[in-house]
Amino acid sequence: MINGIQLPASGVFLGRAMAEGWKHPAIVTVRDAVVVDITSKAAPTARDVCEMDDPAGFVTKAEGRPVGSLVEIAANSFVASRNPKEPCLLSPVDLQAVKAAGVTFVVSLLERVIEEQARGSSAKAEAIRGDIASLIGHDLSKLKPGSGEAARVKAKLIERGVWSQYLEVGIGPDAEVFTKCQPMASVGFGADVGLHPVSTWNNPEPEIAVIASSAGRIVGATLGNDVNLRDVEGRSALLLGKAKDNNASASLGPFIRLFDDGFSLDDVKSAVVALRVEGQDGFVLDGASSMTEISRSPEELVGAAIGRHHQYPDGFALYLGTMFAPVKDRGEAGKGFTHNVGDIVTISSPKLGALVNRVRLSPDCAPWTYGASHLMRDLSAAELL
Repeated sequence: MINGIQLPASGVFLGRAMAEGWKHPAIVTVRDAVVVDITSKAAPTARDVCEMDDPAGFVTKAEGRPVGSLVEIAANSFVASRNPKEPCLLSPVDLQAVKAAGVTFVVSLLERVIEEQARGSSAKAEAIRGDIASLIGHDLSKLKPGSGEAARVKAKLIERGVWSQYLEVGIGPDAEVFTKCQPMASVGFGADVGLHPVSTWNNPEPEIAVIASSAGRIVGATLGNDVNLRDVEGRSALLLGKAKDNNASASLGPFIRLFDDGFSLDDVKSAVVALRVEGQDGFVLDGASSMTEISRSPEELVGAAIGRHHQYPDGFALYLGTMFAPVKDRGEAGKGFTHNVGDIVTISSPKLGALVNRVRLSPDCAPWTYGASHLMRDLSAAELL
């Protein structure tokens, strides 16, 4: 762990960095614990690297200039102590769409049903959790979504009067894939993550996000926090946009680890993602999510997002979902977990590193002011386009 950042000893990493006075965000990699700027006409954006036939090979061989040690840049990436004149890390994606898959693990499936039944009330959640568990049990992990057995379970649940839209996407034929944020809107390592101020029941969602090219080819992976407002989504699934897409509510990083001979989709499928929440009140929450428990494979989820039915010319990042469902009480017994402003959230996995963010209200996070049009103008002025 280096000032909160943690990377494997080996691997090909792709990221973005920025400092006051730079003409544009830099495309960077890490070599011998040094952050190296590899921006060029061949690779003016992270999107361009991910569209290459061999992104990892390009990054490995690309010429570049050192911009600072990983230790110093990681430390400067934390908002509370940031010197704007020195480099800091950004989200490692830029022009890619940012999508998310929901209800891909049985534990999160049951928690979504509980949210819906509770109509956004954390006080009712514990009683409903017990009722649902007694009716359908906790283990739906052996059910293949869309299978004949899943259809039989669906019929049984409908008969009992507990069928849910969340069960529909959890064990039905169609995956839930939604837009988490607009291109250029995600935040990176050390940034603040935002909660809409209307929410009083919310949680982090520690996930792996895969990076797909415009052809639907998965080229790498990173860590993500798909910040979730449980009360807002619980009131109505039609409020999903408000529950999921707010200023600074999508975090990715610290870097994309590109697929090469030492890291592949099989590593993503076997990964364990750890979560730690540390509050200013002394509260600590630990959890973990194993990708081996996912009900739909990363390939299936990417296929649900892209194909002849939907194209992404700049590729996309896709959060794969989480099995982590925070039920540990924070404060009053039976009311479960919710964030406090100032919480430090660390999401980590041995082969991807650690993503660390501080929790604030969305209006208090740095506003999103630098979009795709600004990036294109700046790259053009630098004669990189």
